[in-house]
Amino acid sequence: MKGAERVSAPGLPHHMPTIPPLMLERRLDSRIWGGHQLGAWLGLDDAPSKLAESWQVYEHNRVCGGPFAGQTLAEVAAEYGAALVGTRSFARYGAEFPLLAKFIDAADNLSVQVHPDDEYAHREAAASGFHGKTEAWYILRAESGAEIIHGLARPTDRATFAAAVENGTLMNLLRRVPVKAGDTIFVPAGTVHAINAGILLFEIQQKSDLTYRVYDYDRRDDQGKPRELHLEQALEVIDYGAPSQDVRPQLLGEGRTLLVECPYFAMERWDLSAAREVATAAESFELLTVIDGRVDLIWERAIYPLQAGASIVLPASLGAYCLQPAATATILRCYVPSGG
Repeated sequence: MKGAERVSAPGLPHHMPTIPPLMLERRLDSRIWGGHQLGAWLGLDDAPSKLAESWQVYEHNRVCGGPFAGQTLAEVAAEYGAALVGTRSFARYGAEFPLLAKFIDAADNLSVQVHPDDEYAHREAAASGFHGKTEAWYILRAESGAEIIHGLARPTDRATFAAAVENGTLMNLLRRVPVKAGDTIFVPAGTVHAINAGILLFEIQQKSDLTYRVYDYDRRDDQGKPRELHLEQALEVIDYGAPSQDVRPQLLGEGRTLLVECPYFAMERWDLSAAREVATAAESFELLTVIDGRVDLIWERAIYPLQAGASIVLPASLGAYCLQPAATATILRCYVPSGG
């Protein structure tokens, strides 16, 4: 579609091109805590051992097929700007693609960690090119008794927290939350957190990889060395205030549920049992991920078959499209909301 001049999404300048849906190559990442569920769930015959994460949508992932095949998402965004990311995101970040979507498979506990906010990231980690990291999780599978660490059990202060790390009593300060499939967890920057063993989830987050480990169960890496901790940075960014609150999903009608919304992203769950005519808006791209069933995305005369575990980026300029489930399907829809 390079060079096309037709625009379907209202609100974009008429000279902006329409960009087709973008399928991306996954980035697979093994970690010490990774498991075996994710590879099987994605239908990967040659999944690496201890597959921990599949980065579904990230600016450095390459486009599969179509006129932009082989280009990274960042390269397409740099060329087409608001036609891809939307006017809302463009006003805030320019041509940068602002979100990262991934699956996480935790066979073991992840480290207890915290992420910085934008202010700290821009001031203390500007060389990384990252913003802060606020994220949200949608639990896909959880073993009986599975739980997460989410914030503090009670308000505390920096000195008390640091002393607890030093004397081995940190777990007494942390809030443990049982989880089950279908739960949504919101993790604002500054929230101490950890995904514990027995959980498979989808994560939407700001495009950042700034993570400060606080505690890692004294685990060692492949060379037998303790994994690096980042206690000084963590102590600077932790929110020591009141315990974190759980989100309350909001029913929107027609099988749509708003799971979470913050200035950086919104995430909805769509439960489909019949074809649905939809359209992108000029303000934001849409990021769709199928988490159950199968659905055909129909745009103009092209059909994009999406199995469970597939993600696709719908540019802001795309306009009208149709979702046709095979019987039933469930998707997660992420975008930049009006508060962003």
